[in-house]
This record gives sequence, structure tokens and C-alpha cells, in this order.
Amino acid sequence: MFTLLSDQVKKFLSNPVLLACISSWFCAQFIKTVISILYGRIHSLYELVENLIWKTGGLPSSHSALVASLSTTVGFRNGISSDIFILSLCFFMVTIRDAVGVRRSNGIQAQKINEIGRLLNKKDIIDYKPIREVNGHTPMEVTIGCLLGFFIGLAFSLF
Repeated sequence: MFTLLSDQVKKFLSNPVLLACISSWFCAQFIKTVISILYGRIHSLYELVENLIWKTGGLPSSHSALVASLSTTVGFRNGISSDIFILSLCFFMVTIRDAVGVRRSNGIQAQKINEIGRLLNKKDIIDYKPIREVNGHTPMEVTIGCLLGFFIGLAFSLF
């Protein structure tokens, strides 16, 4: 029983689809962190770790990279007519739409609400605490993320 479980865990951890997804996400986060360092946006070890692991928004989109590599590796391994590829492609489209549309709109709205709140706070009309501004992605950030994910997925599919 333990050997069977151990074999399953080994297969899971060595699965090319999983490895492509993790690699795409990490590469995108790494590139995003290097860009932030070059532009002087990282001022502490905490910010460095946060950028490497968790930070959203920016170039390239790690969400886009991950779903592009998922669809690419699934397509190469199972064929583009397979049900699992269609599922991964739909997941890709929803994620991309969310990154460019919904999350970006929410971020812009949050910025405007914070501007109004700060103005009202300054005039002592209300006591305003800013809301979190979640950044979505520009089409370019998503496109670069998709290309990164596609090529990493391709590499995991072919080698």
C-alpha cells in the first residue's frame, strides 16, 4: 500500500504537465521580480520574497504563463481534440479574460474609489481607509505571459 502511494506521488511530482505549469509560473514571477529590482521597487527582503511567490500584476502575467503552459502540454500529450485539452483551453480563456478584463477593471475602480476617499478624508467629510488596489494586466503583459507559458510548455512536451 505504501509503495503504491509512493509510486503515485513520484508520478505526480514528475508529471510534465505539472512541471511545465510550475516552471512557467515561477519563471514569470522571477522575471517580474528582476524587473521590479531594476526599477527600484523592492526595498526589503520581505518585498523580494513576496514578489517571487505571491505578487500579482506586472509583466509577464504569471497566471497567463501557467494556463498557456497547461494548455500547451495537455494539447501535445493528449491531442487537441481530447476532452481534457478542451477543458484546459476553456480554463485558459476564462483566466485570460479575467486577467485583462475583470481584474483590471476592479483595479482601476479601486484606484478611483481611493482617490475620492482620500479627497473626502482630507475635507473631513468621512474617515476613509483605502481599499486594496488589485492590479489586473495590460494586454501586453498577458501576451508576454502566454508566449512564455507556450514555449515552456512546448519544451516540456518535446523533451
